Amino acid sequence: MKLYIGIDLGTSAVKLLLVDEKGTIRKEVSREYPLIFPHPGWSEQRCEDWWEAVREAVPELLRGFDPADVAGIGAGGQMHGLVILDEQDRVIRPAILWNDGRTGEETAYLNEEIGRQKLSQLTANIAFAGFTAPKILWVRRHEPENFARIAKIMLPKDYINYCLTGVHSCDFSDASGMLLLDVEHKRWSKEMLEICGVSKAQMPGLYESWQVIGTLRPEIAEELGLPETVKVVAGAGDNAAAAVGTGIVGEGGCNISLGTSGTVFISSERFGVDPNNALHAFAHADGGWHLMGCMLSAASCNKWLCEDILKTGDYAGEQADIREEDLGKNHVFFLPYLMGERSPINDVNARGTFTGITMDSSRKDLVQAVLEGVAFAIRDSFEVARSLGLDIPRSRICGGGSKSPLWRKIFANVLGIPLDTVKTEQGPGYGGAMLAMVGDGLFESVKDAADSLVEVGGTTEPDPALTARYEEQYRKFSRIYPALKSVFPKIL
Repeated sequence: MKLYIGIDLGTSAVKLLLVDEKGTIRKEVSREYPLIFPHPGWSEQRCEDWWEAVREAVPELLRGFDPADVAGIGAGGQMHGLVILDEQDRVIRPAILWNDGRTGEETAYLNEEIGRQKLSQLTANIAFAGFTAPKILWVRRHEPENFARIAKIMLPKDYINYCLTGVHSCDFSDASGMLLLDVEHKRWSKEMLEICGVSKAQMPGLYESWQVIGTLRPEIAEELGLPETVKVVAGAGDNAAAAVGTGIVGEGGCNISLGTSGTVFISSERFGVDPNNALHAFAHADGGWHLMGCMLSAASCNKWLCEDILKTGDYAGEQADIREEDLGKNHVFFLPYLMGERSPINDVNARGTFTGITMDSSRKDLVQAVLEGVAFAIRDSFEVARSLGLDIPRSRICGGGSKSPLWRKIFANVLGIPLDTVKTEQGPGYGGAMLAMVGDGLFESVKDAADSLVEVGGTTEPDPALTARYEEQYRKFSRIYPALKSVFPKIL
């Protein structure tokens, strides 16, 4: 039986899955690596740490299996991170990550000087601080010696694919988040490259996510203990890969990913743009497109509160005292903007706040406020989608935060729709393995793979009475950020 390796190159760790041709996960291995914070609001990682983690994990993943059975590798990875290589394909500087907030001036330049309307015409999106193009402008301005050395620009998972194959590649879903791609026509935007001062020759080749970019370099195959014939597909951005892994392909599907960041992912067979650009218009890993809202801090808000503030890793224990009758009645509200915010407010100056704390506020109230605040912020993106006339009758939900039954209940009632979980919930890594199966010819299309391999495992239904209570709470939440928007820049 053939085996496939799915790689999930996350922000804190890489997870590798070994999946057989029936979609069964046979083994999983993970390796952590550090984040670097050179200045407040900055976020970087060493590309070499990603590759070292993969090199260590693959032999362990294969232990107990015949490496000759491995037919393909597919990766899903953290989006937007700027990876720059010199003429010898050496990494020039640490990657500037998706959640890095240093590019406020460059983002403002693109949106105000170049203009939102022009950016949307060229790329279907406006500039956000986390996107890749503002990072390129930042390097050009602040590190001209590094900028002058750039021979290739890639994204994080593309660096892993390069290490495996020697091919400089990028798929359309990941490239969509660079603000350098003409998303509608799936080609690099000549105008945007000129604005950023880079050439098409410095950009990687573009592929659909399931397309094979190459096979393993002989020396890498020998080191990892794999056949040289293993096919490596282009892979996808983490959200598109997670959507594939949860079966959100084709027209009208929706997935909520509740990981370090939080996303709302709405798939479509047709290209479309939110006229206000509050939602991203990106290519999808199935060959179509999708609209996506992304909040920068989601499950990481709960991790921050529990581990850094409350000094506990017992997430379930902190939620145990929150009773069903407490839901929709909390007097404490939380803005989850710990790293600024992207969708839909696009404000690098936004900050997290607790509002409504009184002498009788408890530890439990703060935990509940964080869980609810993240759900309310996701609802903000849902409201934009609904304003475009999109009907979202139900959604799937994945990510570490979705493991909490309480958080799923809060989300289902804040959104007022049923939320489905899938039996095999392994996010981008599973989607990456599925893309490798398509690239290897096991399935004719990504949709065929999803229809064959993805099954719903359970559903959290909303309760009408609780949904009504949360409707009132959401209206209160919606007043907080507008009231504080002008304050945030003054306190930084």
